[in-house]
Amino acid sequence: MPTLTLSEADLIAACVRGEHRAQRQLYDQLAGLMLTVCRRYLKRREDAEEALLLGFAKMFRALPTYRFEGSFEGWVRRIMVNEALMQLRQRELMTVSFEDFVQPENLAVTAATADTQLQAEDLMGLLATLPAGYRTVFNLYALEGYGHQEIAELLGISEGTSKSQLSKARAMLQRRIQFSNISTN
Repeated sequence: MPTLTLSEADLIAACVRGEHRAQRQLYDQLAGLMLTVCRRYLKRREDAEEALLLGFAKMFRALPTYRFEGSFEGWVRRIMVNEALMQLRQRELMTVSFEDFVQPENLAVTAATADTQLQAEDLMGLLATLPAGYRTVFNLYALEGYGHQEIAELLGISEGTSKSQLSKARAMLQRRIQFSNISTN
């Protein structure tokens, strides 16, 4: 049987009606990208896959409430980020000791340069090595586009803590990138 490609609105409507073929098509279209989103927050692939599946279950239940305002992919991404954060809270300690905030070696000493040669996979690997709190704030701010006030509300931290953890995450990433460049030269 030939595959019929539906418009996004038609596909969503078919999913709301409970049509399994449309649900499978929507899942197939978004699963790879949304797994990448979940992997940014969760170190273990199995945890990210669990967050993905739980996120899709929530998305399908909430689909009738989607208002077609803004990007559908963005709406689904927000569900996945929230599910990944819930999984992260259950699985990893997201606190950072105060000593981490005052150590001079945690401060960025060199500006990031455009000529730094990192593949996306390498960068994801470096992000995964960050402490959970740093990684989460960095992902929400730099990759998802949340502001510090939104991050503070999502994570139950102060806006200052969000800014501080972002700064420390950047500094740590810069050091690790610099080290990886030294190691490969």
